[in-house]
Order: sequence, then structure tokens, then C-alpha cells
Amino acid sequence: MNDEALVDRMALPRPDVTIADAEEILLAHYGLSGTLAELGSQQDRNYRVDSDRGRYVLKICHAAYETRELEAQNAAIHHLKSKADAPRVPTVIATNDGREILVLTVRGQGYQVRLLEYLEGRGLTELTYLAPASVAALGALCARLALALADFDHPGLDRSLQWDLRRAGPVAVQLLSAITDSAARDRIAKTMVMAVRRIQPLAPSLRLQAVHHDVTGDNVVGHRDARGHTIPDGVIDFGDIIRGWLVGDLAVTCASLLHQANGDPFHILPAVTAYQAIYPLSDDELKALWPLIVARAVILVASSEQQISVDPDNDYVRGNLDRERAIFDTAMSVPFELMEAAILKAAGVGVAAPDASEWLPLLPDIDPAAIAYIDLGVQSPHFSAGNWLNADMDWRLLARAATENGTAATRYGEYRLSRAALANTKEQATCALHVDICLAAGSAVAAPFAGRIGWKDQHLILTSQTVTLHLDGLDLSVENEAEVASGELLGTVAGEASSLGGLRLQLCSVAGLEPPLFATPREAAAWSVLCPSPSPLLDRQADAPQPETAGLLVTRQAHVANAQKHYYAAPPQIERGWKEHLFDVEGRAYLDMVNNVTILGHGHPRFAAAIGAQWLRLNTNSRFHYAAIAEFSERLAALAPEGLDTVFLVNSGSEANDLAIRLAQAHSGARDMLCLLEAYHGWSAASDAVSTSIADNPEALSTRPDWVHAVVSPNTYRGAFRGPDTAASYLSAVMPMLETIDAGGQGLAGFICESVYGNAGGIPLPDGYLREIYAQVRARGGLCIADEVQVGYGRLGHYFWGFEQQGVVPDIITVAKGMGNGHPLGAVITTRAIAQSLEKEGPFFSSTGGSPVSCIAGTAVLDIMAEEKLQENARTVGDHLKGRLAALIDRYPIAGAVHGMGLYLGLEFVRDRTTLEPATAETAAICDRLLTLGVIMQPTGDHQNVLKIKPPLCLSIESADFFADMLEKVLDEGW
Repeated sequence: MNDEALVDRMALPRPDVTIADAEEILLAHYGLSGTLAELGSQQDRNYRVDSDRGRYVLKICHAAYETRELEAQNAAIHHLKSKADAPRVPTVIATNDGREILVLTVRGQGYQVRLLEYLEGRGLTELTYLAPASVAALGALCARLALALADFDHPGLDRSLQWDLRRAGPVAVQLLSAITDSAARDRIAKTMVMAVRRIQPLAPSLRLQAVHHDVTGDNVVGHRDARGHTIPDGVIDFGDIIRGWLVGDLAVTCASLLHQANGDPFHILPAVTAYQAIYPLSDDELKALWPLIVARAVILVASSEQQISVDPDNDYVRGNLDRERAIFDTAMSVPFELMEAAILKAAGVGVAAPDASEWLPLLPDIDPAAIAYIDLGVQSPHFSAGNWLNADMDWRLLARAATENGTAATRYGEYRLSRAALANTKEQATCALHVDICLAAGSAVAAPFAGRIGWKDQHLILTSQTVTLHLDGLDLSVENEAEVASGELLGTVAGEASSLGGLRLQLCSVAGLEPPLFATPREAAAWSVLCPSPSPLLDRQADAPQPETAGLLVTRQAHVANAQKHYYAAPPQIERGWKEHLFDVEGRAYLDMVNNVTILGHGHPRFAAAIGAQWLRLNTNSRFHYAAIAEFSERLAALAPEGLDTVFLVNSGSEANDLAIRLAQAHSGARDMLCLLEAYHGWSAASDAVSTSIADNPEALSTRPDWVHAVVSPNTYRGAFRGPDTAASYLSAVMPMLETIDAGGQGLAGFICESVYGNAGGIPLPDGYLREIYAQVRARGGLCIADEVQVGYGRLGHYFWGFEQQGVVPDIITVAKGMGNGHPLGAVITTRAIAQSLEKEGPFFSSTGGSPVSCIAGTAVLDIMAEEKLQENARTVGDHLKGRLAALIDRYPIAGAVHGMGLYLGLEFVRDRTTLEPATAETAAICDRLLTLGVIMQPTGDHQNVLKIKPPLCLSIESADFFADMLEKVLDEGW
């Protein structure tokens, strides 16, 4: 086909074939009838057919397309069906007389008709967000399809098609005339010129084969994996199959992903990595990939503009136009060179650094060993109490180091804590691509290599054939546009005599590019190719050590028991905290919404000072006599109800609950314990025995010892009885167990229960439940244990202790977690008489339980909680947050209920609000997506379908709103 014919074909509207026409064609030629619905297409007319014989797609195209082109599509489908590793493809359905292509006329126009099986599955285009797993799966699908077509041939593959990226330049010229906005037309034209210039030198080495050339979200279907991600596994349309560039096939796929990239072109990289693992591309093909993606973006926009001009009623094209403009804008948001570097890195191809072997020192009069490199990273000892949030903190630290040492410098490749923005949906540009030096004004600065001088706005640029040096802070000794030799004086550090000056230096391998000073962690590896380390200029390593997150995880997994789990499959390496925020080693800030251990917040300066001061004085075991243990025990007793005045100090909640069970058994003389299903009380032998949560132990229900009697969970949301007024019903369900214990004659030692059903998701107990069951237990001589390990210390906001909400007083209170703000500390609070019952078994001793440091930690927590009004904050912020979460129920069917109060909340996700089928996989995926948005969140409950919302009690209204906003974003866009 000649170019003129191609231009004519590009201007064709969709076939003028109505639903009524299509129904006649189906009945007359295929013997089918059913319900028809139009499917979108740019130049074809497609109808989905729902018939009693199955689902099909009726495809109608213009006679201007050669029949052999359609025959090639059908032949490719047959070919793929014979390949074991090929993706799913539809079956071609023949007419009543055996034809796979039907040629006919409708209202005087000639058309070609085919019928294909409707391939079931979920598409990708309608998803606002694509998880990396889905992106990678699309890249893998593209590779599998191309590999399966590598040995396919057909005369119909050699066709003139506007989408053939080999013809992108000429096609764009033809299409641009339809764009009436001259500024937009010029921008698109210039973009295509830049892309073509990069493609042309590589074109001779790009492989040709049969390629689908349209593996996009519109043309694939898939299934959901265990996390709820859509994994494409089928291809549904072969209308653009050609003999074309192999890498062009991947370019089409990657371009389609950019509309779901939220402006981030690096979004495509998992697809590149997955493709390369299956069907490796050459280095030249990889270098051509991004220019081809840009060329595809140009053709998409130009083609849609042109198609709208000839077919203004085409809602499919009109609906795609904004999406295609987003693809174009994202494709043009970064330099070609950056994406080339990123693609090569993603494909595992190394890029050589510039040869610096002949470079001379930049600062010829300064001994490199005299330069002090300042640590401004996440773990820097110079940072505490949020001081990195102060403006110019990095420069102040640098200047102080220079004052002390004479010369000081920052480090290249360092992830700066000062650039970690709080409550931000995207990772920030934290990785330094430059070095700042603070040194004596007047210090000489020499050219490390020969080159040409450029001078713009106090910014010197020295350009050689391979690299460019950017310098700021000089009084120049050379003229603009001058050629300088290696070692020639460029100037001196600006500033008054006897003062300090600042010099900023950066290298760049792309002439004419003004690189950023910082890169995001995601982009850092690619930018480091374009902006290599300036260490050779200083004759000493000025590079910051790089994080070893992956290696440390391997070490952890090699030496830490598998049973001791960690959050997330690929967890960030968290090395600093501040208030309700956590920071990973790359300077990403996360909002911590699960850390009920750190009740005061992270990095609290007063708390740290109190512990540090005590460590400097004394820390020993609790059998010694010192003031802290007496004072702290008195404080705890004063917080408990009257009569509960005796304290045991231990190290954890598990120890506290274990000891409470021993106390109940010793005091009652009985052994049997009553507990609730779905509960968790700890990991020690006794506390684990009364723990029945199958999320923590899948075999919990079948492995309880005979002295443990678990009764029905009073889960007011999904339990046997639902709603707040169910205490009597749940008590009646407990009575048969109590009667069985009575009949056994062994007596009842006690009953242990979380005051708020924590592990089930913060579900409150039915009103009056504890009052009634406590009465039944005490009537049998048993003790009532309130497990306050998770909920205690004001987390409910409206109450200090959880049992206060039930209007009861337990016999024993256990508490831990927040009482030490992360320091190992737990306590059992009971009566003197109950405590003395243990002595008949011998004295109790915990080496570090109640140590001087532990007691000071506990006292500091109580002091700070009171002074900073953290219980009141839990009430105010918690009530606000619960209202935000409750509002989600009206908008999103997956949001079933909000449990709890204060800052002890749970949002339960269900697939069906009637059956309450738990949305387990979805909850895990939602937590993963929240991590990418800067929120730490984890699931809880027996079904792992409840968000565990238990942040530090210092949580601000702003942070609560950020969490609610991010959760709403995930539920809107997907996970």
C-alpha cells in the first residue's frame, strides 16, 4: 500500500453498521441471536454478543483493509493456540458455510466481518492504579506473546499501518494537520523530531518479526491474584499485528502504562524487567525503547485528534484523548538520557562511568585528608528531636564542621533526612547528586580536565567531550567561552578574606542538561549514571555509604527464626522515628498508624534523656533497693481502682498475662481457665494456652490444653449475636461451658479477657457483658483478669483503662506495650491478698522487670502523658478519625464497619455486607498500597481483614486526615 492509500485509510470513520444490522448478520451467517452491546474501537465497529450458545465479539472493518491482513490475524490466533506457553487467545468462529472472514455490503458500503470468542477476564484500562505486580505481569505477557510469534510468518504481516513505529515520523507529519492548536502542534512535532533522531542510528540493529503491536490495557484480560492484583493472561485483539520492530512491541505496551503512572515514567520499569527475563532485548534495542515510547505517545495524541475531526461522535476516541495526552505529558516529563539509563538498569545492563584516570584535583591547595565529610543522612548523630526540619539545617551543620576542621563537605549519594517531607504521598528527592564544600574564601579552584567555559547567572560550566562540571560559588579567573587546559586556575572561592565560603560541584554526562541537585530514591540509580560522583575531583571518596536494605534482610532471614515475622514482603529499612512518623534509610517519611508500643511517639527527647541519665547512674536487677521501683509502683497502684494496690513488674505483656494466670490458679486453688475465642494474650506457655486467635496460630483451636475452656467470641459485628444489646445472649452461650466446668468438680481459677477485643479489630464488648460474666466467674471462686496490654493507658481517649467502659473492676490488671514507650516493660496490678497467694509457690523474680531504667522509663511515660495531655488527644483525634472512617462506609461497599474508640480503631473490610465474607486478600493489598503512599498499616483479626489502627497517642489531626485521605485514595483508585 502506498502512502496516499494509508493516509486515506487513516481518515476512515467507524463502519456504519447498526445493532440491527449486526443482528441480521449474526442470524443469517452464524445462526446466532442474542443481546448486543457496542465495544469501543478507533476505526472498527465491534459488538459483544450474549447468546444462549456463549459470548462472542462481532468485528466489522472497512473493505479498505486487505483481506490478507485479516487472514494474518486469524492465522496468528491459530498459531498461538498451538503454543503451550503462549497467552490465552480467543477462538475464531466460522460462518455457517465455513468462512472465517465474511465479505458483505451494508447500505452500499463494503465491509469484512469476523466472529471471535469473547475472552473472559478483567481488563486493565479501567483501573486507575496498577500495582507493580500488574505492571510486571503485562510486560511478561508481552514477552511471552512475542516469543510465541517469533516463528510465525504470513503475507498479511507486511502491511501499511499508521501504528507501525517504523513509520512514526511520516505518519506524525500526516496527522499533525488535524491539530488546530498551533502551540500544541509545534510541541508534538518537535517531540517527534527528537525521538526520531535518537531512533534512526539504532534502527539497522533492531530486530524484525511478527509482533502484536497493541498489547495494552484495552486488549488484554486477566485474573486476580491472591493479593487482588489483576494479572493479565489473555490477549483479545490482533488488529495491529505486523512484521515490525520487536522492541516496538514493548514500546507500545509501556506507552499504554503511562496513563496509569500518575506522572511517573519509572512506573514502566517492572514491565521492562519482566520482559527482559523472558525474551531479552539487545543493548541497542533497550536504548531505542524510550524514544519509541515517546514516538508512540505522539502518534496516540495526533491520531485521536485526527480521528475526532472525522468522527466527532466517536465517544471511545474522545474518552481516550485525555488519557493519551497524559501519556504524552508523562513521556516528555524527563530527559531521554535519564530514561535510557533507567531502562538499562532495569534490564540489568551496566553503564560505565566516565574515565577519570587523568583528572586533576579541583582544589590543588587543600589536602584531601583535611576535608571533614559531614553525615547528613537518616542515621546522623547530628539530628534529634526534629531539628532537621529547621530551615538551612544542613548548611548550618556543614559550616560548624568547617569552623572546627577548616574544610568540610557533604557527601554525594547521601539520602538527606532534611529533605524527607512529612505526610507526603510521593517519595521526595532526597538523594544528593552533588557535593557542597565549606572552606576558606579565596581558596584556589582549578580545572580538573580540559574544556570550554560557560558562565550563566553565577554558575560556571566546564564542558569536555565526555562530561560537564557545574560549579557555584566562584570568583572567576577565566573568560566565558574560553578554552582551558587541565589544571588551569578557574577562580577562587568567593567571600571576604578570613571568612568561610561555599562551593557547590556537580558532574553531568549530558551536555546542555541542567541536572537536579537531588533525586528521588526511585530515580537515584538512573540519575547517578547521568550525574556521576565528583569524588575523583577531590582525590578522596566523597561518597556516602549506600543502604544495604536487601542484604540486611537476607541476613535477618538467615539468622532470625522464621516464626519471628516482619511487616511487608519487601520491607523498608526503618532507622529513625519522630512523633508519629517513621523514616527509612532513603529518607522516605511514613505515617505510623500501627505502633501502639510507642505510645508517646518516636524519638521523644525527654523520654530518651530520662533513660540515658539513669543508664549513666545505675541499672541492675530489681532485688536491689532504689527509689525508682518504689516510686513507679506507687504511681501504678494509684492509677488502678481502689484495692488494687500491689504491683509485679515484668518485661512484656506475655509475661504479665502468664503471671496473672499463675496468680489466679494459686489464689483459687483451681487450674481451669475461661477465655474467649478470637483472643490473643501472648507467646509464653500459659498466655499462649489461653490465646485462640487463628491468625496468630492456625492450630489454636485444636491444640488448647485441657485446662483451657474457650467460649464464643462476643463479636458484635460478625459473631453469633450482632449489635450492642447482645450481652445476655452471649452470656447464655457461655453458661453451658460453665456448667461443664461445674460438673467436672475441678473448680474455676479465673477468666481472662481483653477489655476491648483488640486482636479482632478493636471491637467493643457488648454493654454489660463483663459485669455479667465477672459475676458468674466470681460466684465459682475464680478471678477476673483484665488484659489491658494493648488498650491500656488512655488509648481509648474516653477512658484510661478499657474495663472502665464496661463499668467493672477486675481482680487483676495486666498492662505492657505502651507503658515503656518501646522499652520492655510490663506489669500486673492486683490486691495484696491475691499477690500473697503466689508466695506459697516460692518467691517471684524478674531480673530486668522493674530495673532502675525500666522504672524510670515507666515513670517518664506517665509524666509525659499527663503533661502533653495524650489521653485527651486520643479522644479528640480519635473521635475525628473515626468520623472520617465511618464516612467511607457510605461510599465504598468494601468498608463494612468501624470498630473501637479513641486511637484504638479497626476498619473491617468485607466482600459482601450481608454474608460478611472477609476481604482478606484485598486488605493485604490495601496495606501494601498505603505503604507506597507513605502510611504504615497492617491487617488484624482472625480473617486478617481489619485495619489495625493503633498509632502513637501524639497523632495530630493533620496526620489523622492524611491517613483518611490516603485510605480514600486507595479505595478510589484501587490497589
